[in-house]
Formats: sequence, C-alpha cells, structure tokens
Amino acid sequence: MITISKSAATQISFSAQQGGISNAVMRVAIRKLEDGSFHYALGFDDAFSDHDIKFKSEGIDLVVSPESLDLGRELTIDYVELDSGEKNFIFINPADPNCNLTSSVSG
Repeated sequence: MITISKSAATQISFSAQQGGISNAVMRVAIRKLEDGSFHYALGFDDAFSDHDIKFKSEGIDLVVSPESLDLGRELTIDYVELDSGEKNFIFINPADPNCNLTSSVSG
C-alpha cells in the first residue's frame, strides 16, 4: 500500500491548514508515460468515484484510483530537503524504472 513519511504528513497537514481546507483528502495519482517513466501528482480532492480506494497513512486520508494503485503499490512519499536547499515531495517507487531519480512535485 502507498505510505507517506512523517515529514510528508506534516507538510500535507500544514498545506491543508494554510489553504483553509478542512477534512482534507490527498489524492495520489500515478500514470505511466509512453517512454515508460512514471508521472506523479498530489492534490487535495473532494470528488471521488465508487472505484477509488481510500485509506490512511500517518494520519492523513489518502485516495487513489485502482490504476494508480497498480503502479504504486510500494510507493513511499517523503518530504525532504533537496540538494538545491529547497524542500519538496519525493516519490520512492520500486516499480518505477527511474526510481533512483527521485521525482518531485508540488501539489
């Protein structure tokens, strides 16, 4: 199952608070591009389908489509300081052929 680190959970909670979002649910989306690489997206969501899978990690409510879950069953989302000194979310996914190149996204 997809997991988030404590630092990612703290940042998600902070972002929800700053945005005035109550009862925030974080959607995790993953899609496989034509070149085989994976694209990741995070965002607060309040629209769900009957097929979406909902669960908690580190106290954060998460939702994911079955297709995204298939691509990210062992995904870990972390929030770290990058070499440039900025902080961002990174995605560590053993199923991603570019896993050693941590992907980052702002959400």
